[in-house]
Amino acid sequence: MRVFHCDHCDNLAFFENTACLQCGHLLAFVPALMEIGSLDPESDGTWRSPHPSAQERRFRLCANYDGAQVCNWVVDARESETFCEACRLTTTIPNLAIEGHREAWYKLELAKRRLVYTLLNLKLPAAPRSRDPRGLAFEFLADGANGAAPVLTGHANGTITVNLAEADDAERERRRHALGEPYRTLLGHFRHEVGHYYWERLIEGTDRHEPFRALFGDERDDYQSALQRHYAGGPPADWQSRFVSAYASAHPWEDWAETWAHYLHMTDTLETAAACGISIRPRRRDEPTLASVPATAGTLASPFDRLIASWFPVTYLLNNLNRGLGIPDGYPFVLSPAAVDKLRFVHDTIALVECRLPSPELTPSSGPA
Repeated sequence: MRVFHCDHCDNLAFFENTACLQCGHLLAFVPALMEIGSLDPESDGTWRSPHPSAQERRFRLCANYDGAQVCNWVVDARESETFCEACRLTTTIPNLAIEGHREAWYKLELAKRRLVYTLLNLKLPAAPRSRDPRGLAFEFLADGANGAAPVLTGHANGTITVNLAEADDAERERRRHALGEPYRTLLGHFRHEVGHYYWERLIEGTDRHEPFRALFGDERDDYQSALQRHYAGGPPADWQSRFVSAYASAHPWEDWAETWAHYLHMTDTLETAAACGISIRPRRRDEPTLASVPATAGTLASPFDRLIASWFPVTYLLNNLNRGLGIPDGYPFVLSPAAVDKLRFVHDTIALVECRLPSPELTPSSGPA
């Protein structure tokens, strides 16, 4: 994530902010500029950005900003849409009449906007279902009462379903412990599930399919049986030598989704580190060093070798800062050479997006959950 500032007073602003804490101007994310910036009201109800790149364009607040207040993005005033690029992706929201659901919805939308920011930054296709039958859709559902089957967080045919319970920090932590996971976050869920979507868009039926199988394995292995084996017997003893996580060892689809999510973790964190000007200059030669994180670290303009060379020192710093605060490692992973090769495959696949996308006329196939 980049570092943002108010266009009026240059005060530091964050991705989630809606008002400048110094001058009071309304803040919003402008997708066309990829910036959080301040806005000035116009007499016709639209808003104007003083950003030099705005070129006198006018904007409207997203309907979920102006109304439900679970968003802080804008819409180009020339468009007929009332929702922003991120909110258009949500097709089902929870019942807001139930206590706690509005707060949970806000958390889900917040995590989803961070995901969408990264997708836009990497120039990945993220059209809503209303515009593209093969587009993305998000459903935020709560478990039903009276013995109804619980909502499963997962992906199917471009629709990503997230159980509202995942927005409850205590419940999510309980599930993390129950499943023996070192890491479980809302943003992690979004990044993982969207990885399944992009497997269908960028791998299946393309000339990346066979190289995928050579590296990740054959996804034609029965998916449900593979998951049952994983939950019954756990990961193989040597999983850390081949996978980014224990769950990645369950099936090639899950290996891809976990690796994809990991790549998004890396690019977003490195973009933040670069924007903050992080460098590491230890006193001993045997300690990690980093002159500075390259400004292109969070984008495809940075070669993969440079990205991974920056990543290891940043995780060293991140984990030691956390330990100094007495909290668990922010990065509880160890990347083996095999896992790094898979991350490189993800990087190269994204770099080839423009010429690798299947024809939009194709019908989406059923995919993993």
